[in-house]
Amino acid sequence: MKSTVEQLSPTRVKINVEVPFDELKPNFDRAYRKIAQQVRIPGFRPGKAPARVLESRIGRGPVLDEVVNEAIPAKYIEAVRENEVRTLGNPEFDVTKLEDRDVLEFTAEVDVRPEIELPDLEGFAVTVDDVELTDAEVDEQLDELRARFGTLTGVDRPAENGDFVSIDLAATVDGEAVEEAATSGLSYEIGSGQLVDGIDEAIIGANAGETKTFTTQLVAGEHAGKDAEVTVTVQSVKKRELPEADDEFAQMASEFDTIEELKNDLRERLGRVKKMQQGVQARDKVLDELLERTEVPIPEKVLDAEIENRKHDAIHPFDHDEAQFAKALEAEGRTLEEFDAETRTESEKAVRTQLLLDTIADKEEVSVNDGELTERIIYQAQRFGISPDEYVQRAQQSGQLTAIYADVRRGKALASVVRKATVTDGSGAEVDLTELFGGDEPAADDATQETQVTDETAKTPAE
Repeated sequence: MKSTVEQLSPTRVKINVEVPFDELKPNFDRAYRKIAQQVRIPGFRPGKAPARVLESRIGRGPVLDEVVNEAIPAKYIEAVRENEVRTLGNPEFDVTKLEDRDVLEFTAEVDVRPEIELPDLEGFAVTVDDVELTDAEVDEQLDELRARFGTLTGVDRPAENGDFVSIDLAATVDGEAVEEAATSGLSYEIGSGQLVDGIDEAIIGANAGETKTFTTQLVAGEHAGKDAEVTVTVQSVKKRELPEADDEFAQMASEFDTIEELKNDLRERLGRVKKMQQGVQARDKVLDELLERTEVPIPEKVLDAEIENRKHDAIHPFDHDEAQFAKALEAEGRTLEEFDAETRTESEKAVRTQLLLDTIADKEEVSVNDGELTERIIYQAQRFGISPDEYVQRAQQSGQLTAIYADVRRGKALASVVRKATVTDGSGAEVDLTELFGGDEPAADDATQETQVTDETAKTPAE
């Protein structure tokens, strides 16, 4: 087999392949066996008819079709490996010459990873927000913990913000009942924002047994984007009573003996969260600087696939009904044209990011070990609320294990650049992110932190 590579653009090549028929003998053998199983020829058992008998019965054409269809993908892969072509996406094949018993020639056009000239990876300096931790934030965390141990008590007064109410709901659009909007006995915390716009204003001030009516715009379902008249009946009103923030509560809700010890622990935990947020901000700013300084050609086919995937994910909750999706966007004050423009911009950045980080990973010789891959799988499984085994099984079925590996590698590549960057806070003090991104050679114990901080770099393109 002979093969050559023709560069069509920085992101696309044409691979020319010439295969002599001598190399196709195994393909012909398999083709004859397959066709023999499908064709009934008197005097021969299924699969036992000789090649010459098959050809005399069905002709040479079907055999050649079977051979060509099987050989082209295999020879294409062989040519890709032989020429070390870094392909992206699926190729477009074209048979340019087929002379029976002589030669098969075909071309394959495919997107490829472009050659990217990287900037100096050690010259980055970014500024992040100061870590500011107030007593009010600690008290807010404590109140949230107290709320988990709170009790609901019925009250004989009008509903107030923060109360819990049991309500019945019904809605109509143009006088017709909306079945999916009807419910009874629904528990709702006033002010939580978990139901339709306008419901809090309607409920506040209402007593148990009262019915209120208001108009709102539906954001999902068959009537998304339309005004609906909603009727809400308050069945009961309860307030949440919180336990006292004292030593007794600390002993009940934690492993600490005093409320001061509990508050100090909450302060420490909140500080770690803010430090993590600082690391995420540093990561994002370093990545933006990288993209700003680097020219990354975008393969059109890969970009088209990324845009299509994002649109598919956005419209999927609406049963792929574009009209309903457009109505939902309208309810948010956006148009379909604005959504398309935003999706293209986000997709372009995602593809550029993936290609850039892959190039950095190659330059820095980044590898991924089994422990790091396992950490990512466990982390992702927890995010989706499933077991690691189930997550791996789903990833195998969808062919995404390679993508997970690539994402971990990209995250490590970005972390390697962040480690080299100079990061200062708003006050001018240098920020030490070693705990989040590790040192020059991050230890295995850093894998979990690094996974969380570098996880949202980009989705993986088709490779």
